[in-house]
Amino acid sequence: MGKITGFIEFDRVDEKNRAVKERLKDFKEFTLPLNTKEQERQGARCMDCGIPFCHSGCPLGNLIPDFNDLIYKGEWKKALEILHSTNNFPEFTGRLCPAPCEKACVLGLIEDPVSIENIEKNIVEKGFEEGWIVASPPLERTGKKVAVVGSGPAGLAAAQQLNRAGHLVTVFERDDAVGGLLRYGIPNFKLEKEVIDRRIKILEEEGIGFKTNAHIGVNYPVDQLNEFDAVVLCGGATKKRDLPTKGSDAKGVEQAMDFLTQQTKSLYGSAYKQETISAKDKDVIVIGGGDTGSDCIGTSNRQGAKSVTNFEIMPKPPLSRSEKTPWPFWPLQLKTSSSHEEGCERNWLINTKEFVTNDKNELVALKTVEVEWKLVPGQRPQLIEKEGTEKTWPCDLVLLALGFTGPENTLSDQLGLELDERTNFKAHNYQTNVPHIFTAGDMRRGQSLIVWAINEGREAAREVDLYLMGESNLPVKGQGDLPGV
Repeated sequence: MGKITGFIEFDRVDEKNRAVKERLKDFKEFTLPLNTKEQERQGARCMDCGIPFCHSGCPLGNLIPDFNDLIYKGEWKKALEILHSTNNFPEFTGRLCPAPCEKACVLGLIEDPVSIENIEKNIVEKGFEEGWIVASPPLERTGKKVAVVGSGPAGLAAAQQLNRAGHLVTVFERDDAVGGLLRYGIPNFKLEKEVIDRRIKILEEEGIGFKTNAHIGVNYPVDQLNEFDAVVLCGGATKKRDLPTKGSDAKGVEQAMDFLTQQTKSLYGSAYKQETISAKDKDVIVIGGGDTGSDCIGTSNRQGAKSVTNFEIMPKPPLSRSEKTPWPFWPLQLKTSSSHEEGCERNWLINTKEFVTNDKNELVALKTVEVEWKLVPGQRPQLIEKEGTEKTWPCDLVLLALGFTGPENTLSDQLGLELDERTNFKAHNYQTNVPHIFTAGDMRRGQSLIVWAINEGREAAREVDLYLMGESNLPVKGQGDLPGV
């Protein structure tokens, strides 16, 4: 490394945020970038460790010490080339990834880990700012046609890699704009949609075609996929998990993704079919303690909610790394997001018993009970209700942020695809039981992280290329697609 003692000389410095009162007035990204000199100092904190465990922590196998060192030396363009060699969309992961690489950072054993995620975002933003990121269409075409179904991170990564291999790629998106959950599932205060648009423009210039409002198997017949030599299904895990509790059909009990999608569409004047879901002047309860629940909290506060309360059925995680998840594994640890900091009451070990309604079937309250988990060796954990802990919470809006159970069955039924034991699309080396049909991302592995989706798209693209051509020059995980990388 260029600065062997950097981790001793420099403390970790993170981006600042706009003040809460200020950022709650809009849906814009609220982080305040560090100056260039400080960013380069942060790169200098990367140690000359014998085994960089950040590689194993990153699902993409990003060459993290390499671009950290280049940042310290001020060689930003070279750092961008190294970063792009393994990650198609660092502007997404640099904003949205929970950074498992940082949890595996060797420096994290004794000090705050290297701020890898923020460095990644600053590299790609510098690239766009300087005009270094431009379209690079393939020099030759194979004549093979590939359909990619779904334009989330897995679909976009698969499309770009297959296009680089020279295939003619068309991406089908069922919504009115490209991006999948990046577009309508992630609030603008975490990812402004112009960030997606500038990347899509480059993909189009590289020769990738996009068809929106094309829901395969619904308004776009599956037999029209027969014109393609291969198909890659990247439609995500979109089957929402319900809460089978009395009163769950009440007006005011809504799915989190419907709420978040509406909010983003309203910012851009896009139409939506459902009745408007608004948190303004309401007592809001968000059920689910994950990232989607956090997004609902931030959105509710920006809409002007009277109060926001968060329920989680699992125990409160410890403040520091648990012994059950030692370094370099992903830790069981309490996460406090920017949305939590903006205002909400968080509650753990709470189970919903009933949605209380009036005679118009409108939500007026929520009945809960405190619970505990009983661990019995050899058995699944048992949920036990604690007697005498029932409570009624007045509320006008409940948002169910309970995750997804898997992909919808439309495509599997019509294409004759086998499912695995978790109802995901079954595949071996990303290839389904129908030889020319492949699958990647949440459709194959279940609900997961954006960084995993990009990895899946890249890996699936290589398998498709092998199927079509008998060989492939596309890189495998952790191998850059630049000469000498």
